[in-house]
Amino acid sequence: MTDIIKLKSGSVFEEKASYSRLVAVDNWIYVSNTAGRNPHTKLIPEDVLEQAHQVFANIEAALAAVDASLADVVCSRVFIQNPEDVPAVMELIGVKFRGIDPACTATCPPLGSTVYKVELEVTAYRGASRATVQTLTLGQ
Repeated sequence: MTDIIKLKSGSVFEEKASYSRLVAVDNWIYVSNTAGRNPHTKLIPEDVLEQAHQVFANIEAALAAVDASLADVVCSRVFIQNPEDVPAVMELIGVKFRGIDPACTATCPPLGSTVYKVELEVTAYRGASRATVQTLTLGQ
């Protein structure tokens, strides 16, 4: 039998739009597009990097709730409101995922509000951090 966990963070947006912050189906973990809103204060920093740090804190808390971590992330999708913020955000993404090296897509679409400067969606596989990994390089 398949086990499914649906994690709610308490966000009013999850209730209004009928979605979960995270859904785990057996060992596959899907984390919804996550903004940099502090879940305690409900505030969103104005600075893009402060938002990005909060995004990661929110995602890490959700993953920890289902016994996973950033090290289990196998795919990320990065949404950056302003193209001029791409270098700084992607540098932080690189630091946070260094050695994990998930598949990644980064794009600059309009987000749900101009207050959101960066959002991140991830897919993880519980236990990926303990797997044997083979890295291949094309053209060598």
